Amino acid sequence: MVRGGLQPEEARIEGVVDVGVIVIAHFANPAQAHAFAFLKDILLWNKKCLVPTSAIMGAYHVMTEYLGVERSSAYNALTKTLETRSPAFYEDISVDIALGALENALSYRIESWDGYLVSLAKAHDEAVIFSIDGRFAKKAKGVRVVNPLPGAVFEEYNAWLKAKLEE
Repeated sequence: MVRGGLQPEEARIEGVVDVGVIVIAHFANPAQAHAFAFLKDILLWNKKCLVPTSAIMGAYHVMTEYLGVERSSAYNALTKTLETRSPAFYEDISVDIALGALENALSYRIESWDGYLVSLAKAHDEAVIFSIDGRFAKKAKGVRVVNPLPGAVFEEYNAWLKAKLEE
C-alpha cells in the first residue's frame, strides 16, 4: 500500500487519478467501460498511478449528489474498489502536500482539490494527472493533465450526461 510517499527503490509513479475518472468507472454510462479498464489497470498496479483514497469519497459525493446514482449502488461499487486494497491507493495527505495544494490553488486560480493533485504529482517527479476536467488542464502549471478517455468516447459521455442532467 502506498502511504504518504514512495521510496526511491519503489516503482516510479506515472500519474495521479482525479475524481471524475473514478466516477465514470463506477456507474452505467457510455464511457464506463473505458474508464473502468483504465482504473483496473491502475488498481492491478500494471500502470503505476496514485489514486487518493479521498478521491473515492469525492466520487461518492459526485455520483449521489450530482448524477443521481442511488446511494447504495454508489456505496457498493466504490466499496468493492477500495476492498481491492490496491497498492495504487494513496492514503495520506501530509502537511507539506496540503500547503502545496493551497499554494497551487492560489497561484493557478484552481480549486483546492486540483491544487492537491498538482502538489501530489509534483511530489512524485512531475507526474501526469489523469482528469476529465478540461478547465483544469488549461490552468495547471508544471504538470501535464491528460484525459484518459478517447476523444469520441468522452464526447459521447458528455452528450449523454447533458441529456441526463436536463431530464
